[in-house]
Amino acid sequence: MKRIQLYTIASLFLVSGLVLSSCKKFLDVVPSELVTEDQVWGNINNANGALANLYAMMAGCLPDGWTDDITAATDESFHHWGAGFYPLYYNTGAWNAANNPYDNWTVSYQNIRKANLFLENIDKVPIMGDQAAYYKEVIPRYKAEVRFLRAYFYFNLFKRYGGVPIITRSYKPAEGDALRMPRATVDEVVDYITGECQAVAELLPPGYDNANMGRITKGAALALACRTLTYAASPLFNGNTRYANIKNGDGTVLFNQAYDKNKWQKAAAAAKSVLNLNLYSLNKIPGDPINSYAQVFNKRNWSELILTKVIANSKSIENELLPYGGEFGGWGKYSVLQELVDCYEMKNGFPITHSGSGYQETGFWSGDMYGGGGITGQTVRLENISNMYKDRDPRFYATIFFQGSKWAVGNTNNTPVWLAWWGSNGGASQGWPKSTGTYPIGGYNVRKWIDPAVDMNNYWGSPDAQRNDPIIRLSEIYLNYAEALNEYNEGPTAEAFAAINAVRSRAGLPDLPIIAEDNTREGFRKRVQNENRVEFAFEAHRFWDVRRWLIGEQVDNGAVHGLNARPTTQELQSTGLDVNGKEAGLAVFYKKVTIQNRVFLPQHYLFPVPQSELDRNKELVQNFGW
Repeated sequence: MKRIQLYTIASLFLVSGLVLSSCKKFLDVVPSELVTEDQVWGNINNANGALANLYAMMAGCLPDGWTDDITAATDESFHHWGAGFYPLYYNTGAWNAANNPYDNWTVSYQNIRKANLFLENIDKVPIMGDQAAYYKEVIPRYKAEVRFLRAYFYFNLFKRYGGVPIITRSYKPAEGDALRMPRATVDEVVDYITGECQAVAELLPPGYDNANMGRITKGAALALACRTLTYAASPLFNGNTRYANIKNGDGTVLFNQAYDKNKWQKAAAAAKSVLNLNLYSLNKIPGDPINSYAQVFNKRNWSELILTKVIANSKSIENELLPYGGEFGGWGKYSVLQELVDCYEMKNGFPITHSGSGYQETGFWSGDMYGGGGITGQTVRLENISNMYKDRDPRFYATIFFQGSKWAVGNTNNTPVWLAWWGSNGGASQGWPKSTGTYPIGGYNVRKWIDPAVDMNNYWGSPDAQRNDPIIRLSEIYLNYAEALNEYNEGPTAEAFAAINAVRSRAGLPDLPIIAEDNTREGFRKRVQNENRVEFAFEAHRFWDVRRWLIGEQVDNGAVHGLNARPTTQELQSTGLDVNGKEAGLAVFYKKVTIQNRVFLPQHYLFPVPQSELDRNKELVQNFGW
């Protein structure tokens, strides 16, 4: 009897509770127990389970989990649940080749081996009776899906390490020496990923019916090629001379040393191929740009999601992200940083640092905001909010809770959010920013992803949120296209403006150009980078974008800030007010304070090859600085 080398059923097949009922037709599972290779490839239901497991290995972008909180390892937020959480390693620079929390070398190659085994065995699976005709049609599609997933796993290696060994068949234990192979070059890895994506795009359908929503499509394959080529054209991988000495034993240089402008042309063509499908559209609610954006993340949207990880209905993200205390009942695990708040433009399209923006840091404002409480068709009244939050990009209101903002608890009312110090609050300040504790400390809380229908204080009576976990959505393709055209043409073209303006239009922002700098290569680049930062906040993009743009030493190195939600006793006393009163806390609240001092070193742009792999495979060479 041949024992399967990598799997138990528990690891090979996706647990049924993690998938939607509408997807169970193709994600059927089998009991949890040890199996043999003959059992896996001797039964079509088990083979379907193997495919389901590969789907489950796709990494989503929801900031939902106890350890994998990559958004807090960026200038988006600070994770304050304790020293044991992963972002701390990156924020303090305390990570290395033997201790890298977001390393995925081993698990990626395990998934690649699973994909290789599937491709080598699926045609051998016996299919009986009336199932034969059905599977004769769908197995070629299965193989295309798995080739895509294998390319996807390689992309996740590429963005971390650059060049990696390319393995396209399974190896038996007796062939262990054959696996001691050198790293492929960056260009070879990029060519492999994009070649696979383009090949399977010809074999995959443009879409599926409701019973199969979430499967890999032609658009997903082309979109992954677009993302890969955009990364490959970016400064990290395109002529980065810092990596000149990373060579294999035979002298092969792994990172190309000459900047190639034509890589941007390839990226632009890949983006255009997705847009030309005309299969996707940005979610738009007439007259409500706040919820046009917000509902992409708190509803089960399919119109603009090109590649998504299908997840079960749940309240888990509300539990983790909603403010603590009051009527909210969440845990508020992130403190949003002032750096992210400040990158949102004014609604007139000017950056807040521009003299024409009209931005004010002092004074207060009261007024009505349509959709500001999370419900389309409903206007909320905001009272005495800081002028800092007046007339900003609507995505700001859809993404971040600020002092005095409002939220619809369980779709029934609009509850104000209090995040300032209140010494005797007893939890009435939802942030509960006491001198010690584990709740938001910087005066902001994440709103993105949260469904207004969920009421955590009525846990069992409140419905579960129904949302997708997007991996690639249409906005990314537009912004990749705009970026690539700008870099290739050494300045923005009409098509580049049209692409970025498609994303801005959904957000209710005016078209670019607005200021003179928008017409220059450098000025438009700043716009594209900021648009990415705002559009994809808390979607696990920023960590990788600052690396591919080579800006980590500027944006992730040094002090990060919030508001003064934990004032000193002396500050409170200086107000002349009751130090335990809300008024004293508000009097000293609107002051920027340092939340953390961070470290980003030149070697942090790429991950180190794990030390265990270097010890096992002497053909591997290490990345710069490790």
